[in-house]
Order: sequence, then structure tokens, then C-alpha cells
Amino acid sequence: MKSEVMPEAGDGLPGAGRPGAERSGAGRSRAGRSHAVQPATERPGAAEPAGNMMVLGGPRPDRPPSDRSGVSRAGLRARRRWARGALVALLLLLSVPFVFPTWWMATSSLKPMSEILQAVPTIWPQDPTFEAYGQVFALQPFAQQYWNSLYIAAVVTIGTMLVAAMAGYAFARIGFPGANALFVLVLAGLLVPSEVTIVPLFRIVNGMGLIDTHWPLIVIPVLGAPAVLAVFIMRQFFLALPAELEEAGRMDGLGRWGIFWRIALPLSRSALGAVAIFTFLKSWNLYLEPIVYLSSKDNFTLPQALTQYVDAYGGPMWNVQLAATTLTVLPVLAVFLVAQRQFVQGLAHTGLKG
Repeated sequence: MKSEVMPEAGDGLPGAGRPGAERSGAGRSRAGRSHAVQPATERPGAAEPAGNMMVLGGPRPDRPPSDRSGVSRAGLRARRRWARGALVALLLLLSVPFVFPTWWMATSSLKPMSEILQAVPTIWPQDPTFEAYGQVFALQPFAQQYWNSLYIAAVVTIGTMLVAAMAGYAFARIGFPGANALFVLVLAGLLVPSEVTIVPLFRIVNGMGLIDTHWPLIVIPVLGAPAVLAVFIMRQFFLALPAELEEAGRMDGLGRWGIFWRIALPLSRSALGAVAIFTFLKSWNLYLEPIVYLSSKDNFTLPQALTQYVDAYGGPMWNVQLAATTLTVLPVLAVFLVAQRQFVQGLAHTGLKG
């Protein structure tokens, strides 16, 4: 039994079928040729190439997709600029209550008394003058008082950093009996106001013959309750140090002091920076203790000296006081600008960050 193979039209071979079949074959051949010539993008139901990103059955976009993406990126950048500008404006507005008092202090030191006390205050002095700064040094030994505050604050800061570092390391890394109970007792010093202990401390200092000297302003802050916060900060930092560092130091032959001095202390620079700023500011602004312990103007510190600028009737000389206060603020700004990075890192490492 022979099977007949129907030749397709257009292959040059004579057809051997019915006329209807021949016509249908020719139609299929023409459709095949037209289908081969038709581009792929014009076929019904065919997807457009990925570069054009056209949705099936949807209209062509009016502009290339690359332009649309560029416009969207430009709009995003514009929105980010607007958001950044709004944030800067909000921060500037919120900083006014903090910056304006400093601005008023600095500008009022350049004004005469009549302009400071007038009914309508001025933001900028109408006739700036530095006469008040000259009176600051003429009315009392302000340079000596400035030096007193500066060297007392520096000595107290260095001593507190050393004592707090050693005490904090001992509480954190040396497991001696009663360490926790002793640390709680030390922390109790934070709960006692300085006004409570000022009378017994005065009797002790008076019995030692140290009244009207700077020794009480140096020894008591370094070894007394004011150093408790510094001890707490250093202890929290040393608790976070890996124990492997101490083991590596012991393998290299270091003792307890060598581990502290060569390993732990250099790694605690951020915490020491925070302690330095806290201690310097507290000693620089100390007011109650100098009033109790000091009596001569040559030994006064700056907070005590600022109250001495009064006229013959006991009224404050505002322009002179503001000029002296402006000079007093400068070391505080310098210390914070120099150690602000260590200050922020120390707060973060010791768990005191808000």
C-alpha cells in the first residue's frame, strides 16, 4: 500500500491532489510567505522587544522611556533639595532660643549702659565701643582671676581623668571582694548635694589652714563626690572591652598595671574626652565653693569675679559684666570644639546617649 505525500505549492513539483486541496495548499503557502515577511513586532499577540518596554496591546508611549526615567530622577533630586532646605530652615528656627542669648551677650558688651536699658532694645549696637572691655581689666585684676580659673580647671581635669580611669578599671576588670557594694557606695555620692557637705568640708579645710587658697578647689573635686560621674563613665567603658585584649597582654608578659597603662588606657580616649569636657565645664563654672573658701580678689575665680562689677550704689554694670562674661565663654567653646568628637563617642560607648 503506497502512501501519497502531498507536495506543497511553490516547490516546483507537479501537484497530485484535488483542485480544492491544491487551492488550500496554495493559500497556506501564500500565508506562510506573508507571515515570514511580516515583522515580529506586527504579529498579533507578539511582545515587543525588551528595549522598548511596551505593554502588550497598549499604545506606544509619546516619549522614549529613557526620557521618562531621567525626568523622574530629576524630580526626585528636586524633592530631596526641597526637603533638605525645609529641614535646614526648621533647625535654624529651633536654634534661635539657644543662639539669641549668646548673640545678645556679645552685642550688648559693645553698647553703653543707656542703650542697654532703653525701652526698645536693639539687635545691633548703634555706636559700637570696646570701652567696657577696658573697664573689665581696670576695675579688678581680671587677668589674674582668668589665670586662676584656667589653671585650676586644667589641673582638676587632668587629675580627675587619671583617678577616674584607674578607679573605673578597678571596678570593671579586677574582681576583688565587695566590688559591687563599694561601687554602689561610691554612686551614692551623686545623691548628696554639695550644699549638704559644704559646711563640714569648710571646717576641715579651716582646721588645716587652707582657707583663701586654691587647694580646696583642686583636691576636693578630684578625690571627692564631683569625680563620681567620671568614675561611672570610665567603668562602663572598661566593661565593654574584650577580655582577649588582657589575655594577649598577659601572654606578652604584661602585669596588671602594664595592661591598664599600655592597652586599656589608650583605647579609652573617647570616654576620657567625655570626662574631660564634663570636668572642665564643672570646674570652670564652680561658684559656691570659691565663695566659701576664697576671700581675696587676687585668688578669685571667674564666676566669683563676675559679681564684683558694680557701681558705687551696688547696682550691676551690665555692659562691663557682659564683656567679662563674653571673655569667660571663649575657653569653653574652644574645649568643646576641640573634643566634641570624643565627647559624642564617649557618650555613645558608655550608654549615656539619649
